[in-house]
Formats: sequence, structure tokens, C-alpha cells
Amino acid sequence: MRLLVFIMLATLLSACAMQSNGDAMVSSPAEPQLAPMKERLGSVPELDGEIITVAVYDFSDKTGQRKPNDNIANLSTAVTQGAEVWVIKALQDIGNGTWFDVVERVGLDNLVKERQLIRNTREVYAGSESSQLKPMRFAGLILEGGIVGYDSNIITGGAGARFLGIGAQTEYRLDNVTVVMRLVSVNSGRVLLSVATQKSIASTRSSSDVFRFLDMGTQAIEAEVGYSVNEPVNYAVRAAIEAGIIELIYQGHHEKLWKFKEREDNEKNSSSNMFNTG
Repeated sequence: MRLLVFIMLATLLSACAMQSNGDAMVSSPAEPQLAPMKERLGSVPELDGEIITVAVYDFSDKTGQRKPNDNIANLSTAVTQGAEVWVIKALQDIGNGTWFDVVERVGLDNLVKERQLIRNTREVYAGSESSQLKPMRFAGLILEGGIVGYDSNIITGGAGARFLGIGAQTEYRLDNVTVVMRLVSVNSGRVLLSVATQKSIASTRSSSDVFRFLDMGTQAIEAEVGYSVNEPVNYAVRAAIEAGIIELIYQGHHEKLWKFKEREDNEKNSSSNMFNTG
């Protein structure tokens, strides 16, 4: 009978552990989940003027950090080695696609080789009558930067309690990734804008266990259940990159490098106020 009671307690603790996972995420110093990617980028005001051509050559990992592991040596990198894909995607989506025309530079060698192949093939089979390739589009701005910091175990902690061999505990850990980017003028080589953004990466673990001796210490019962949640590092890198590009847009507006297109609501309100005055 006592064995059955402890088995039921272990089952109850497992349910509590699953439930406490959500509470742990709230009580830990983790940042709240950001709004959907498309919404944050689409909420930026549109550009008032011609679309800006920009080139992205590289956006590399400059941290040299490996994935944190307390027990074994881990040779896997802590952050993605292809962050430029998130930079290009964010530039294309910012302001509902009204800001930047991104030209291919990451795979420039492949692009040049393919154009050369087309040119040679046309000369061989069509001769002088072959149509010429259009000139490649050049950019007026270059966006450069990279992931410059990955700090693990910035904040660690937890809480737990045990009574008569029955206990529960919750642990949390906070890491941080730092991204910097700058906008460079191709015409003058001057750095027009520079920003740095950070994103926290939260990890939590909850567990419950039972350990008791039965029948005068001749038998023992032991049960344990746990649950862990780790925020994806790739999501944190992407969020930091998108926050940096949004910050670049607003800094450029403040520095009067460009201006925002007035929203239709503001135009309607201003026109109605003009007719209602006097």
C-alpha cells in the first residue's frame, strides 16, 4: 500500500514538473517573446524616395566561441556561420520591401563565372549576333558587421525544496549574443551609421524526484522526472540582426540621410484639420 502511495506521488510530481516549466520561464530573467518577425520589420515606416541599392559581402562570426558544455569539450560553434542570410532577408522585408534593393555579393564568384559562361557560349554559337548581358547592378551602400560577442552563463540560479525524500527544483541560465553592423558609403568610404544590438538567450530546467526507504529500510523507491527549455541561438542571432537594421533605419532618419513616407492617416488628418481651421 505504501509503495502504491509513493508511486502516485511520483506521478503527481511529474505533472507538476511539466506545469512548472511555464512558470519557470516567466519567473526567470528571460526576455519576453518578440513579436513575429514579419510584423516588426513591416511596422517600420516606408521610405520616401527611390529604393536604395545595398550590398552585403559578409556577416561572419567573430566570436570564436564554442557551444558551452560543462562536462565535455565541444567543437561546435556557438553561433551560426551563415548570418548573412538573415541580414539579406531583413533588408528585403524592412518596411514591406520599400527600402532596399539587395545585390548579390556573397556568391559573387559564382555569379561572375556564370555570366562568363553565358558570354562564351553565346559568342561560340551565335557569334556577333548574340545579345549582350546587361551590366551588373552596383551598390551605393555596403552593410558590414558581424557577431562579435557570445557570453554564456551571465546569470545562473534556481530554487528547490525537499521534504521526507520528496523534492522539486528549478534552474535557469542566461546567455547573451551581441551583433554590430555599419553602413558604409561606396562613394566616399565614410561610415555613415553604426549600431550594436544584443539579445538574451534563456534556458530553464525543472525537475522533481522521490527517494524513500520502505519496510524498515530493506526496500527503496526512487523516481525522477524533468523538463528543460532552451531558446534557439539561431533565433536570438536573427532577432539581434533585425533589431540592428531597424535601429539603422531610425538613426538614418534622425541623421537626415533619408526620410519616412508619411502615412495616409496622417495626411488625411492634416488635410481635415486644414479645412476645419478658421
